[in-house]
Amino acid sequence: MRKIKIEDAVGETLCHDMTGITEGEKGVVFSRGHIIRQEDIPRMLDIGKNHVFIWEPDADEVHEDDAALAAAAAVCGPGLTHEEKPSEGKLLMHAATDGLFIVNSAALRQINSVGDYTIPCLPGMTGVKKGSKLGGIRIVPLVTKRATVEAMKKIAGDNFPVFQVLPYKKLKCGVIITGSEIYHGRIKDRFEPILREKLAKYGAEFLSAVLCPDDVALMLEAISAFKTQGADVILMTGGMSVDPDDMTPTCIRSCGARLITQGVPMQPGNMLTIAYLDETVIIGVPGASMNSPVTSLDIFLPRIFAGIEITPGYVPGLGEGGFCLGCKECTYPVCYFGR
Repeated sequence: MRKIKIEDAVGETLCHDMTGITEGEKGVVFSRGHIIRQEDIPRMLDIGKNHVFIWEPDADEVHEDDAALAAAAAVCGPGLTHEEKPSEGKLLMHAATDGLFIVNSAALRQINSVGDYTIPCLPGMTGVKKGSKLGGIRIVPLVTKRATVEAMKKIAGDNFPVFQVLPYKKLKCGVIITGSEIYHGRIKDRFEPILREKLAKYGAEFLSAVLCPDDVALMLEAISAFKTQGADVILMTGGMSVDPDDMTPTCIRSCGARLITQGVPMQPGNMLTIAYLDETVIIGVPGASMNSPVTSLDIFLPRIFAGIEITPGYVPGLGEGGFCLGCKECTYPVCYFGR
């Protein structure tokens, strides 16, 4: 790319978008590929351009727009789309489906360390809707070295996909509502409508909600019945604390399930329990879910519906970002909670 004075540029082809302020807003005044005319010179001077850059085809350089497109092709995995026409070396990535946005953080860090490339994005493990903006790709200079593009492509190829959106699976879900006071009609259950609404966000097939007294044998029968119906997820409410008469954790341990965690480093929702009975996920729903709009349950559900297995090693890392401030007006997921 060669820099020449405006006065000497008539007849040359502009190799980059030239921006300026028009009526108080910044925008493209002359587009890449524009052939410079004599009458363009005053306008270029008005927007503070005394020189232009002319493309040299034989130079070992890649134009900013082409470098951005190369990055988009390299980093976007399943479930993503990207703009096909960059502007000033910049383009956006979008979700092609509802699902969970997954980021290969180590690979992204390497790419952002190559030089010239800057790729910011949403935090990984963010639930997104089809069409949501996920991030942007931009090249800092007007051109970058071909070796830089190749280095980026090598990192992305070795770690593909850098970005992906895992679509939510249509899981069969059953709810077991425990508590003798509810079973015998002394108080009304409030959990079923809350859980129905949460599960509907992921397109779940709701099997039913059954009531059980504080009787481990009857709870185990309810779990077995849902297993027979092919339940992928069984949610159990009530009795999730550590009091001696709280039977739900005891039931989960007694059904033969592989316990992942009883309790998580998150507030609200410390008492969340996760276990696997074969392929079925059993969730002990924290009592806080009845009163708080967002709890640890809302952090785990998108992962489960995206098909991500919860492991014991995953849980301790949730402590950082796991404290909700309980804002008067909840803006989740546009906040740090669960990040």
